[in-house]
Amino acid sequence: MPRIPAPTEPLSDGRVTLRLSAERDIPEILIAYQDDPGLHLRLGEDQPPSGAELGRREEGAATERAAGAQLTLTILEPGSDVCRGQINVDEVDWDNQRAQLAIWLVPQVRRRGLGSAALALASQWLLDVCELERVQLITAPDNEPMIRTAHAAGYEHEGVLRGYVKLRGRRADAAILSLLPSGGAGD
Repeated sequence: MPRIPAPTEPLSDGRVTLRLSAERDIPEILIAYQDDPGLHLRLGEDQPPSGAELGRREEGAATERAAGAQLTLTILEPGSDVCRGQINVDEVDWDNQRAQLAIWLVPQVRRRGLGSAALALASQWLLDVCELERVQLITAPDNEPMIRTAHAAGYEHEGVLRGYVKLRGRRADAAILSLLPSGGAGD
């Protein structure tokens, strides 16, 4: 099974910087969940994670990345090492060369283009360096900020998957958006 390489240095395009997640991000992540009480719901979690849970995730991150299973990138503003959000890459399917992404930002930096820049940068790295042929996002059909962010990063809206996820005991629809290396259908 292919592994996800660690970037040799942080990824940057001048507007945003991405680096591997680190234990030092945990305090900022906990504050983000406090500042945005609905964040865990939008990320498909039953409740916000504890510091201990975030620590356990971080302890296993290198193993998961080396196994080709998942990757978490921390979003930074240029010139800063303070976590402003994260991009989670999971559901990596190497047979079909695709992965699913999720992104969140702290409320203080939203609506400034940081999310779309981070998503575009991470997606291009996954397509180019990891040689994936498809990256996708799944979100609630009414999550207009996420859909706008994905469109600004070059993602195409493919449609709505009816009853796709189970949230708090009920089936819910999900919008799916994707990005391909050529921007179009596979060859």
